[in-house]
Amino acid sequence: MKNLLKLIAIASIFISCKLNDTTDEEVKAPVKDSTIVGADKDENGCLASAGYTWSKLNKECVKAFTGIQLNPASDATTEDETLCAYVLFNEDGDKAEIFLPDDKSFIVSKSGSEKVWSFQDYQLIGQNGYQLKKAGQVVFSGDGEIGSKVSGSDNPDGQE
Repeated sequence: MKNLLKLIAIASIFISCKLNDTTDEEVKAPVKDSTIVGADKDENGCLASAGYTWSKLNKECVKAFTGIQLNPASDATTEDETLCAYVLFNEDGDKAEIFLPDDKSFIVSKSGSEKVWSFQDYQLIGQNGYQLKKAGQVVFSGDGEIGSKVSGSDNPDGQE
């Protein structure tokens, strides 16, 4: 019986002890990720990784791509949303903020009763959708529908 207890004690010591056959690389402490979740906020507190950007017009963080999508005039059929401009209107509709693909934005103001909003050499014209002109040249245009577009989605049978 004493031999059996000694054998169990010795076996438990060997089983509970880990043999050290690790390499030098395994001995090194793992590198901690210094990224903090939610640390990608901009100077206005908008969480860029969630698609938010600061709206000068609304004075809050917004998802610009939820506004009216305007496709580049050079490629009106593009489905690449990063090349598009987006329009968000204020509640009165007399001002709109234009978000360009290069992360610039500016506010255009309505002049008169026509559907024309202006800022410097930019004009947003609301007629059969919207056109954004710069120095008289159409640079972006869209159908006036809110949100992102997929080619052929207006067709009931799904074909282009």
